Amino acid sequence: MTYILIFISAVFVNNIVLSQFLGICPFLGVSKKIETALGMSGAVAFVMTLATLITYIIQKTILEPFNIGFLQTLTFILIIAALVQLVEIILKKSSPALYQALGVFLPLITTNCTILGVAIMVIQKDMNLIESVVFAISTAVGFGLALVLFAGIREQLGMTRLPKGIDGTPISLITAGLLAMAFMGFAGIVK
Repeated sequence: MTYILIFISAVFVNNIVLSQFLGICPFLGVSKKIETALGMSGAVAFVMTLATLITYIIQKTILEPFNIGFLQTLTFILIIAALVQLVEIILKKSSPALYQALGVFLPLITTNCTILGVAIMVIQKDMNLIESVVFAISTAVGFGLALVLFAGIREQLGMTRLPKGIDGTPISLITAGLLAMAFMGFAGIVK
């Protein structure tokens, strides 16, 4: 039951983009087409899950036992950057087709604050390893859901004639605000 609550909370109630405002840059920048939104969502899910797993293990086996928790942010950033590079190298050699599909998105993930945010949140919330991985996967699903919904709305808006004053970025920000308000409707389901 705990894992279901973590999933519902991370995807709907405390969506990383729409309620915690992490990952706004890729949310606005990569959401012009559903295809690119799906690619970014898949890449973020993969890296977020691996990064959370590795950073959790490093936190519990090195940073806490040696009482060097003050190096947490720096260590996590280095781990995430190294992980993205490692994933890029492995994909390039083992699956060139998947590398081509994700190639453009992998370097962007290094600077995506949702990855670092989730890695730090699981430590702050004192989750165990399994809860941390479930939270990372759930947060990635929530990020992907918000990104794909927003991309779909933006594609539809692209086919609509809008007044010059709100065309482009203004209507995107208005739409993002309305989407965030829609997700606020889930508040109260789970704490």
